[in-house]
Formats: sequence, structure tokens, C-alpha cells
Amino acid sequence: MQQTERIPNPAAPPSNANEGVAARGGAQVLLGRYRVLETNTTGGFGTVNVCWDARLQRRVAIKRMPLRLGPGAPGEASTTAEALAEARTSSMLQHPNIVTMFDFERDDEFSYLVMEYVDGLNLADFLARVEGGILTFDECAHLVDSLASALAYAHENGVLHLDIKPANIMVDRSGNVKLADFGMASLASAAGYGGARGGTVGYMPPEQIEGDLVDERCDVFSLAVVIWQALTGSCPFAAKTPEDSLDLIERGPSPALSTIEPELAGRVENTLLAALDPNPAHRTASVRSFGRTLARALGDPHEGAASLRDLLTQAEPDEEPDPAEDWERLQVPIQARAPWLVTATVRILAAGAAAWIAWRVLPFVLPETQLYISTAIAGVASLLWPPLSGALGIAAITAALFAQPSQISVILALIMGLLGIMWWALAGRRSHLSGPALLAPCCTTSPLTGVCLSAFGLDPGSAFVTATGSFLLWILVSFGLRVAFAPDLLAPLLRDVFFEPRTWIIAFACGAAALIGAAISHDGRASRKLAGQLVTCLLLVTIYVLALRMENGSIAAALNTTSLVIALSLGATLCIIGALSGDGGINQKGDERA
Repeated sequence: MQQTERIPNPAAPPSNANEGVAARGGAQVLLGRYRVLETNTTGGFGTVNVCWDARLQRRVAIKRMPLRLGPGAPGEASTTAEALAEARTSSMLQHPNIVTMFDFERDDEFSYLVMEYVDGLNLADFLARVEGGILTFDECAHLVDSLASALAYAHENGVLHLDIKPANIMVDRSGNVKLADFGMASLASAAGYGGARGGTVGYMPPEQIEGDLVDERCDVFSLAVVIWQALTGSCPFAAKTPEDSLDLIERGPSPALSTIEPELAGRVENTLLAALDPNPAHRTASVRSFGRTLARALGDPHEGAASLRDLLTQAEPDEEPDPAEDWERLQVPIQARAPWLVTATVRILAAGAAAWIAWRVLPFVLPETQLYISTAIAGVASLLWPPLSGALGIAAITAALFAQPSQISVILALIMGLLGIMWWALAGRRSHLSGPALLAPCCTTSPLTGVCLSAFGLDPGSAFVTATGSFLLWILVSFGLRVAFAPDLLAPLLRDVFFEPRTWIIAFACGAAALIGAAISHDGRASRKLAGQLVTCLLLVTIYVLALRMENGSIAAALNTTSLVIALSLGATLCIIGALSGDGGINQKGDERA
């Protein structure tokens, strides 16, 4: 029964409801570089994500499968380790009819297989869309010729597929047929999914259903079932349970192929029945021999490829992304496209802040040559591990306070050192941005800039401590530079300011603004980071108005319009950085020194 003209039905549902599109778009990034464009469920044990590879600028497919392993299960862990090793071996298969695997990763919960993106349909969806759910003889000849070639190559390299079914067979827009998911059957079985060795009921031979030893003849059987389905429109051994499927296999496919289509009597039917023999000892052993014999008997594979190409063109419109229309869907955050850029920016900020503070306060302590060396050491050390910038800045200020030894200078240095240790324990070591946030007011001459950075890159508790500390540290450094850190002159100034309640009201207001902003933006989503910075900027305006109303001497004078504009400009810059970096953010843990 050869169809001469068929129109695929784009509205027809996928053959398996679980294999339809579950979600489109989204901002999720996998493995630090793959932006999820589309998510499909796959037969009950995982998901396939169509992603945009931010580094190589191409689409890929990522199969993500949960590993059902609990702690303290060494036997299961060993089985899974073997299955993962088999999946890695499968990734080395390079063949035009095998979907290329680019990468393989796993964590405690999931395995990730990064594969070639095939622009087309899987065979299950394709059969659901064509009239009668069947292929022409030429198309089946092309199908079996391609799949047999892929399997023969895999078998020669010691790899079995063990889960050949329409959902694992891809047909691209050029009419090429590709076999996917090598090694996934073993991985699925080891992780607790599927039947014997992860196969699919209806396509597994008896020895796989019963958990016996398997070899190349398993794949021959499954391939023959797929071809039978493509010729007749139904899977001859489909059943609800493995036992029911086994019973159908023992009785043989019914009705006979020659009854359904008389033209298939003889060589085609005999070749398929030999491959579907329940006894593996009597079954066709060579998939290459099976493919060649059946393809010649069915028709012209080249004509079949051209026919599939035409049908795919009708079935699916060209969905190549239009940069103007799909910008939001394809745009990948800078953090995913260039993960080094965020880290480098934070390190440079930390190094610059530490070096600047050292350069400003250490001239009161060190001669010129030693000043250059100390400044360089502070910058390099902070570049290597950013959390050190805050500690080194505090150390430099403490040294400046002790530059002119006296009872007052000792007291000031001890207080500064103790407060510095408290800050380090509570916040300084927790984030790479803690140091730059603490030192920002001293570097920018705006006492409010520490609030913006704290709200952007720290957790709420650390943001409160750091923003409050940054304001108080700015007072200390400002007055210290004014009097060259002379203790007799500095102590009265600090006493007048720090014994004034209005100073602490403004300081704690800065801490509260940072805490609120950090609480809003701390989950890492770009929208929340933007909202957090906007709220922080509004609170900064409130603090500015509050300071003016208090008329708190030199502090109120320093909280002028220029200082507010500097802080708001920094907040706007952080909004842009947050939007470009996407979900995940710039908050890097301080304990991660690598």
C-alpha cells in the first residue's frame, strides 16, 4: 500500500502525551552555560531541554535524568557508576546516523547528557502526524538502512542501545534519520526506571523483559518492531505490562504482515519474522545483514529520504530564531556567556578598593618605597581572594591610627581592630563583594555607596552589618585624613560625632536600607535584583532627606546632593549589571577561593 501524496497534520497530538511540549522559554541556565529555550518530557524518567549554548552560540539538547540513589546504598551506587561509565562510552560514538553527544555531567541528583540538537521530529511524533500513522515502502527502506548502519557501528564498538523505539529515533529537516539515547537504557534501569535494563514495553525482546543476558540480537528485535509499526501503523507487542507483552511475543505478531499488505508477503515478511523470533538463538544475529536485506526488499532508500524531507518541510515551519523577534528567548546572561567576566569584575573591584585605601592611609605610617610595596601587596592579595580586601583595608586604617603611639592611639587602634574582627566573622568572609561594599564610601567619598553594593551582593544579615559599618568607617577615615590621623586631634572629633545619637540613626538607617534591598534581591532572579536596587535607591533618598533635617554638622554637610547622585548612579549601574547577568547573580561565596 504505497501512498503517493500525504499531508501531515500539524494539529495531531504527539504519540505519547508525556512526550509533548511541557514548557517553552524560561530563564533557567543549566551547567552554567546552557539557556533553556524549551523543555520536553521524555517517557517518564527525565526531561529533554532544548538549550542555547552561550559559549559556542548553537542549539543543543540536554537530557536530564534524576538518579534515584539514597545515601548508604553502595550496591546501587556501584550499579549506577557502571551505567554512567556505559553512557560515557556511548558518547564516543561518532556516526552520521547517531545523535552526537557533546558532554556528560552528573551531580548527586541528576545526570546530564548534552547532545546534538536535531531540527526535526522524533519518529513517534512524525507517525502521529502522517495519514494512517504509516510510512511508504521507500521511507521504511531509508529508515531501516540508516538505523541498521548506526547500530552496526555501535555493536562493532561494543555498545548496545537496548531502548530502540520511535521516540528515540529522530528525523531532521533534510530527511536524515538519527538514533538517540545510546547508553540511557542501562542508566535508567540502574536509577530505578523502566523495566529490565531500562527498555520500553512493546519493543523489548523476551530476554530483556525477563532480565536475562542481552546482546546485539536485542537491538535487532527492537528495530524490527519499529519497522513493523512504521509499515502497519501499530506496535504488534504493545501491552500494559511486560508479562502481557511477553505473551504477545510468544504468539507472534498478529495479524500477519501479508494480510495487512499483500505486497509485503515473501521476503519482507520473512525477514521481519526472523528478526522477531522469541528465541534469540533462532533470531537474526547481524543487524547489518538484517538492514541490507530488508532495505533492498522494501524499496529505494534515496527516494525515501527525499520523501521524508518533503514531509518534514510540510509538517514543521522553519523555526530558525529571528534575533529581532526572539531576543528575550535566546538572550543568554553575561554570566552564562562569559562566566569569567563576573568573577574578574569582582576581583578587580576588591583589589582596587584595598589598594586605594592602602594608598590613602599608609603614607602616615610608611615611607614612600614601602608604601608602593604595601599597596601592591594589598591589591594582589585582594585580587587572588576578594574577601581579603575588607580585612586589609581595616588593617591599613588600624595601622594609621597607631602611627603616632600614645594612649589614645592604642585605644583607637584596639577598638578598630576588635570591630574589624567582628565584621570579618559576621560578614566579611562570606562574600567576595563584602570588602568592596565596606570600603566603597571611603573610595568614592559618598557615604551611601556601601548601601547599594551591600544590597546587591550580600545576604540580608551581612548587608546590614556591612552597610552600617561602611558608613561609620567613612566617618573615621574622613576625619582621620583631615587631621593626618593625629590621635590628639582625631579623638575629640570622633567623640563629638559618635556620641551623637543622630549619627547612629543614620548609620542604622543605612544598614536597614541595605537589609531590605538584599532581602528583596537575595533569591538571585534578575527581576528581584532590579526591584531590590530600586527600593534601595528610594531608601537612600529618604536617608538623605532625613540627614538634612537633622542638621548633623559635618555629616549632614557631607551627605550633599553630589554624594546622593554618586550613590544613585552606582545603584543604576548595578541594576544594569543585574539585568545583564541574569538569574543566579553576582553573589559569590567568600569561602570559595578557586
